[in-house]
Amino acid sequence: MSKSERPSDTAFRKTWDRAEYAQKAAEREASVKEKSKARAEAKALGKKYYPRPSTPPDAKETVSRQTRLDVSANVGKTTLVPAGASTGKRGRGAGFYCQDCDLTFKDNLQFVDHLNSKQHLSNTGQSGEVRRATLEEVRERLEWLVQKKKEEAEAVEKVVDLDQRLEKREEELEREREEKRRKRREKRRKTEGGVGIKEEVVEGNGIIC
Repeated sequence: MSKSERPSDTAFRKTWDRAEYAQKAAEREASVKEKSKARAEAKALGKKYYPRPSTPPDAKETVSRQTRLDVSANVGKTTLVPAGASTGKRGRGAGFYCQDCDLTFKDNLQFVDHLNSKQHLSNTGQSGEVRRATLEEVRERLEWLVQKKKEEAEAVEKVVDLDQRLEKREEELEREREEKRRKRREKRRKTEGGVGIKEEVVEGNGIIC
């Protein structure tokens, strides 16, 4: 082994890629400048600056809720909550609980605001950005709305108001009474002399004293 190939007493130390760390330093400096600019803009508008968390690469686009939010589902119900179950908003307690963020809200308006917040969207894997609809999707949506409006109009026409329902019921009752009278007349004609079956009335309404 030549003298130049012999390991020195500092050969165990890690070597650093100067170009890689110079690029990281430049990116960090650009990030600091961007945050400083955003903080200054928020201060000029009289608002408080909140640093935006980094968006995960697998985050999906934000979409509207497919089901109606029922905030009155627990009205009139009793819920048992152990003592010390939640500290402030953190943890599950009495109120509106968000399972994704492990937060409890005492007011339904705060709960709705939280569902639309960046914190909740980030915890549910949404980027907070809404995809722009294409022209074809807008046309399909308009056609669906037109068809839905026609179906609702047809459903309204089929609904009978209260006066018509009462009138129809009265006609049915009159037909039933007419049918009963017809049957009595036929029964009377079948008896001798056409006088029908004689009804005997017992004095005292049939009660023997």
